[in-house]
Amino acid sequence: MNICIDNETDRELPDYYEEIIEDVILGSLEYLECPYDCEVSVLITDNDGIHGINLDERGIDSPTDVLSFPLLDFDAPNDLSYIEKYPQDYFNPETEELVLGDIVISADKVISQAEEYGHSDKRELAFLVAHSMLHLFGYDHMEEDERIVMEEKQREILTKKGYTRDYE
Repeated sequence: MNICIDNETDRELPDYYEEIIEDVILGSLEYLECPYDCEVSVLITDNDGIHGINLDERGIDSPTDVLSFPLLDFDAPNDLSYIEKYPQDYFNPETEELVLGDIVISADKVISQAEEYGHSDKRELAFLVAHSMLHLFGYDHMEEDERIVMEEKQREILTKKGYTRDYE
């Protein structure tokens, strides 16, 4: 398992950022029963950084909390049945790991949303990672039924790992 975490903010992040990111990624893979060793890149940025990425990639001129850039194509969420037919498209040839994609998180939003929702920044970070991991596996929340499924899966991942709203 290769989890690459880069911090492009001007501040030093607490040690628990890396621990939580790795814990939730691994917990998500276990929950989704992914049969492969995987590779995920995580970029921690600030509101200005994620604003620029959001504008460049999605045409949305505002900061957001998390962005997901999946490298897999899904006909249905979490359906990996097709990838072994085209391993050159989905696996890192050097490590033989399934390359899931990239996650970008605004550290500024982690702090402000934790305060807004009345829980710890640790829990907010865990939530954003779980949310993004589900996007990397093809889940979405554009339609009401999709939103309900995704929210339930997020809750189950976070509960299983112990990141409930009262987590400190």
